[in-house]
Amino acid sequence: MTGEAQPFPFSDVLLRAIAEVRSIAPGAETALTPDAREDLAGVLNAAGALEQDLGDAAGADRHELRNRLGALRGYAEMLYEQVEGDAQAELGDCLLRLVQATHSAGDVTLDSQPGQRSVTITSEPGFILAVDDRRENRELVARYLSRCGHFVVTAADGEQALATLEESDVDVVLLDLVMPGMDGREVLARIKAHPEWHATPVIVISGHQDMQGIIDCIEAGADDYLFKPFNPVLLQARIKAGIERKRWHDREDQYRQQLERSEQFIRATFGRYLSDEIVTDILERPEGLDLGGDLREVTILMSDIRGFTTLCEQLEPTQVVTMLNRYLGAMTDIILAWNGTIDEFLGDAILAAFGAPQRRDDDADRAVQCALAMQAAMDEVNAANAAEGLPALRTAVALNTGTVIAGNIGSERRSKYGFVGHPMNVTSRIEDATGPGEVLAADSTVTALAGRATVAESREIRARGIDEALRVHLVTGYLADPAP
Repeated sequence: MTGEAQPFPFSDVLLRAIAEVRSIAPGAETALTPDAREDLAGVLNAAGALEQDLGDAAGADRHELRNRLGALRGYAEMLYEQVEGDAQAELGDCLLRLVQATHSAGDVTLDSQPGQRSVTITSEPGFILAVDDRRENRELVARYLSRCGHFVVTAADGEQALATLEESDVDVVLLDLVMPGMDGREVLARIKAHPEWHATPVIVISGHQDMQGIIDCIEAGADDYLFKPFNPVLLQARIKAGIERKRWHDREDQYRQQLERSEQFIRATFGRYLSDEIVTDILERPEGLDLGGDLREVTILMSDIRGFTTLCEQLEPTQVVTMLNRYLGAMTDIILAWNGTIDEFLGDAILAAFGAPQRRDDDADRAVQCALAMQAAMDEVNAANAAEGLPALRTAVALNTGTVIAGNIGSERRSKYGFVGHPMNVTSRIEDATGPGEVLAADSTVTALAGRATVAESREIRARGIDEALRVHLVTGYLADPAP
């Protein structure tokens, strides 16, 4: 990186501190741990690079010197943290003077007190991606964060950063702004525009202390902005917060996916038996799964195959199942098409209702039209039976309108959406009296239709368990617009 050379007031104290550390390094190195020896090498390398920039006749720009100074300070602070005992006291004193000198050199504003031991912030280990075009900066951040328990990968430019994001589930991105080629702003924009990365926290670390630049980054989606040289404690805190945000997002995403899978399962499983309204009600109102119910006026539909018991005696079980599944499949499609709720299948019998869980003004109308459509569909069902050498089926359909309890019925371990009440018994008795191919409706249903049904005949039946005679009507058609 190049820039206009500007005077950078540098303290002689810093240069003397560097020379002091360099002079005692050979003797102190043998007493250091392997990690500390690597930090010492980092201090000496960073010091050499800084001295070289200062001695460059062309001069170094302010951003470059901040990078050099930040690397020197970072390695010195990490090494100072590891200096222990009287044997290393001289090195510790030299490092303290070096760290203090980095705080007073130039026009760099630092926000921690030199010489203080770092505060350790407990953080869940995370996968950190550090993006910086300067090798010493990448190595410094990687070494520091690795010692904090994080797994760190580095990228030297924007292309490498995006490639890493493609391959790995990154928790936090530390992003330098000034890089050759794809700069940090473009990397930030691409991360936030990506459907799988947009929630990944991005912490911008830059030597540019430009307020408008900070505002632009935050508006572009950056989660935080730190200045170089970075404060280690502040960096720990920001990374901890970023990891926590990423973990919350991941948990929310997993929960959302679980809900989607549950919804798909519910729709796939219960959609075969219940109308879309009931399935949606279960999904949107979890309290709808509670036991109990409420009073609803519904039109009840019951049907069965006449002579089915005899057919079962005459046919092989596989033939019975084939024939029954074909019949029930066709009837189910018709009932659901008319927005009916299938309560249950009992062998060849079907119990359905219109008016719960969602009530409509035309519940009785739809029930009658559904019953007529079921009878009309028997020609197609029987044609398919005949093609396989199976006998024709004839069904009876009964309708009754009344007030029932509609809701979840059963126990806490096993329950079903169903209907309870005297009208259910009445419908069953009407169905017993219905002949093959007929649609027989109770007086209550025909009254609700207000003349929109074509009635061929009316009669009274006596049903066991019911004291009064039941008036029923043979329905043969439906008039959308009855004559006044």
